[in-house]
Amino acid sequence: MRQFLKFVLATVVGLFVFGLLGFLVMVGLVAGAKSAGDHKETAANSVLELKLNEPLTERGRDSKFGSFGGGGNSLGLVNLKAAIRRAKTDGDIKGILLNLGIVQGGMATMEEVRDALLDFKKSGKFVVAYHEIASEKSFYLSSVANEIYLNPQGTLEFNGLSAEVMFYKRLFAKAGIEPYIFRVGSFKSAVEPFFRENFSDSARFQTVSFLNSINGYMIGRVAESRHISPARLKVISDSMLVHNAPDALRLNLVTKLGYFDEVQDYLREKLGLAKDKKPSVVSLGDYLDSDDADEKEGNTSGNRIAVIYAEGDIVTGKGSDDNIGSTKFAEAIRKARLDDKVKAVVLRVNSPGGSSLASDIIYREVLLTRKVKPIIASMSDVAASGGYYISMACDTIVAHPNTITGSIGVFGVLPNVQPLLADKLGITVDRVTTGKFSDLPTITRPLSDFEKRTLQEEVNRIYADFTSKAAVGRHMPVERLRRLASGRVWSGIEAKNNGLVDVLGDYEDALKIAAARAHLKADDYRVQRLPRQKSPFENILNFFGDDDDDTAKAKAIKAELGPLYPAYAQYQQLMQMRGVQAKLPYTLDIQ
Repeated sequence: MRQFLKFVLATVVGLFVFGLLGFLVMVGLVAGAKSAGDHKETAANSVLELKLNEPLTERGRDSKFGSFGGGGNSLGLVNLKAAIRRAKTDGDIKGILLNLGIVQGGMATMEEVRDALLDFKKSGKFVVAYHEIASEKSFYLSSVANEIYLNPQGTLEFNGLSAEVMFYKRLFAKAGIEPYIFRVGSFKSAVEPFFRENFSDSARFQTVSFLNSINGYMIGRVAESRHISPARLKVISDSMLVHNAPDALRLNLVTKLGYFDEVQDYLREKLGLAKDKKPSVVSLGDYLDSDDADEKEGNTSGNRIAVIYAEGDIVTGKGSDDNIGSTKFAEAIRKARLDDKVKAVVLRVNSPGGSSLASDIIYREVLLTRKVKPIIASMSDVAASGGYYISMACDTIVAHPNTITGSIGVFGVLPNVQPLLADKLGITVDRVTTGKFSDLPTITRPLSDFEKRTLQEEVNRIYADFTSKAAVGRHMPVERLRRLASGRVWSGIEAKNNGLVDVLGDYEDALKIAAARAHLKADDYRVQRLPRQKSPFENILNFFGDDDDDTAKAKAIKAELGPLYPAYAQYQQLMQMRGVQAKLPYTLDIQ
């Protein structure tokens, strides 16, 4: 009887799981059919509202089914710019409303959105901004607006940029983890959080340098838009003269103090509506659904320019949607190289680096592609260390003035967890080997001096290979390249001045260069985006399978740990590092 009940229970559970899966399949098919054939129409005399309250990434993630879809939503930069560009020539859209709070994205991403808004204004249409709380980045975007409203009780941050780094030396000491560090270059400070309690002098020097470069460029652009001298803006920023909304108005950073209903009054005036009429405001999500969300440049020509999006950490193997797997990206570049319809390639890089082995695998495919067709690197927020590695073989490197790049250097970390096991957990480890070094690398015993020297020599060899290849790619003597290397991080402006990048510009500039190199006119090609992204429905299936995308798991852990998550992530990073790394110094978040 008991066995019979077990079978019945198993059958019921199985039917429930398959029923749930079937329901989700049906929902996915219905949603897909609806999005394909039931677009919302944009009303005449409308305003496009941009809230930008989701993280801005290169291509975005639309997780319509929550955690079943593989993680949270993000807004794709390519889609956002396509929407702004369509709105410029859309007769139904008369202006853009920036309803911004704290915008999540890098400085180069802000620059691309800002330039798209400036281009939109060339049509003669208006841009109005409304803030309740304006971060430095959101104000940078709204500074292009014709009118900037700030809530009378709101705040506006305009006090310069900062970068905060957590150091884990004491945490590892308490946990019983002893990290062995192997690195090359006085500026290769990626591993400093593992063995220091603060910045080294060299790390502080380079961070101050590129932060000031980025801040100076940002102040110059705001000065141009707000018609305030850069020197005056520098004083306002450095002295933190903006404490409240009246300060922001008095210093001409905003044009009006007002509530959202007053912004609606402004819209009525611009749209020629009576006071009792509600302005037609279309959300970005609805506007993206009203046309093909994928940006399509050019016409239906058989010629193509392949744009390969490399965003996230560089890892060996297939990787996931959130990183750059060497296998997947090598295949994408190879596909573009072997496709006769693809006349040129743009490698769009937004990466702090990662595995040196994976970086070299991708670099090789870039090098082979360069021999048969143009390939242009377009650097986004970050293209550093391994991110620079995969870019350096391109014909031309295009970077934003506020891109973080360089960091040409490598390091290795091997944690010894013997104290953790023995002293904290009461676990001892014994071993049997066929040779003196058969268990190397190991994390359960201290390293001998010979083993440390051996591992350091391997790091030195990989650094020499990295810098030699970089010197060839940049057409400069290796001695000069190494003076610019040593792991030092540069802003895009600094990198251009030192010959590490060729052109200061954005994605569109890189696309134009690629087309010109391939002798293609603007109307004689279309864009092919690689690698192909998973659909929300595919992510649902992955949720029930053994797919290697751990986005949902990471999101759940982050929600549980809250402010302690960075420490957990740093620990995980230390424990999961395999081989020599070419990665940006620490986790850098510019605020």
